[in-house]
Amino acid sequence: MSWNDRQRAMLEAMGLKLWTPPSGSPNTETAPVAATAPRAVMPARSVEPPAAPAMRAPMADADVAIAEPPAPRRAPEPAARSPSAAPAARMAAPVAAPVTAAAAADAALVQARGLAREAIARLDWPGLRDEVASCRACGLCESRKNTVFGVGNERAHWMVVGEAPGEQEDLQGEPFVGAAGKLLDSMLRAVGLGRGEGPPERQVYIANTLKCRPPRNRNPDPSELAQCEPFLQRQIDLIQPRIILAMGRFAVQQLLRSQEPIGRLRGRVHRYQGVPLVVTYHPAYLLRNLPDKARAWEDLCLALKTLDESPPRDDAATAGATPAVPSTTGTD
Repeated sequence: MSWNDRQRAMLEAMGLKLWTPPSGSPNTETAPVAATAPRAVMPARSVEPPAAPAMRAPMADADVAIAEPPAPRRAPEPAARSPSAAPAARMAAPVAAPVTAAAAADAALVQARGLAREAIARLDWPGLRDEVASCRACGLCESRKNTVFGVGNERAHWMVVGEAPGEQEDLQGEPFVGAAGKLLDSMLRAVGLGRGEGPPERQVYIANTLKCRPPRNRNPDPSELAQCEPFLQRQIDLIQPRIILAMGRFAVQQLLRSQEPIGRLRGRVHRYQGVPLVVTYHPAYLLRNLPDKARAWEDLCLALKTLDESPPRDDAATAGATPAVPSTTGTD
């Protein structure tokens, strides 16, 4: 803006001094423009108000803003995984504890069985009979009527080993009674043997691998056979038979530690702790399979032949002897 002389005189009369810019400064007309230049730039900042509604929009939808912030969710993820891994590590310790406890229990059971075997191996006939009658080593004691210990001459040259007691054996407490027992007695009489009174060389002692009847005549469990094994071993040890006749699958498996069928094991002589052993069919099986009676007769003849070829036993020398603890190995 320019001032004429009259306007300058009026200003001076009012006591106002007119400011004049120094030399080199921008003129008075450009100065206001420069002063207002920032205001001209302000419209560029007017773009920011749309950003303000964008900031307020999450506030209006608070659930979205709080529930789905990308940074707060993703940043703690490593920390969230590490706690999940920590419980897994903590759970591993309780799992290891039962395994260790189970191993310790198994070791204690093996040790207890070893001690029981050693104790049974030192029993005489009355002590062994009492031990069998009071045995509660497996669940069969809950359902039995009687234990089935054995019957016959305790110095017999022959020993017949069967499988497990049946219903009649459980009721009477004696092995091989009923129809199967009658068939066995007929087979023994055919070769001049019996389970009653008489000289030891013409008598048999009859025992089972299992001393208690399994419910409903089911097959014996391996654990049940294992619990009764020391009793049978001690009976064999006390009798010291010259020959053993193993009748039935479970008797054969227990004495020979073999899973082969009887048809493959019969017809040859095996050995149990040095004693000749002949495999044959169980009388109960023969009642259901009559043609195999001829094979059972062949097995009896093989046992007679083997016994005739074996050295005699000195009953006077062995009557008071204490046999060694038997092993569990059967050999051919």
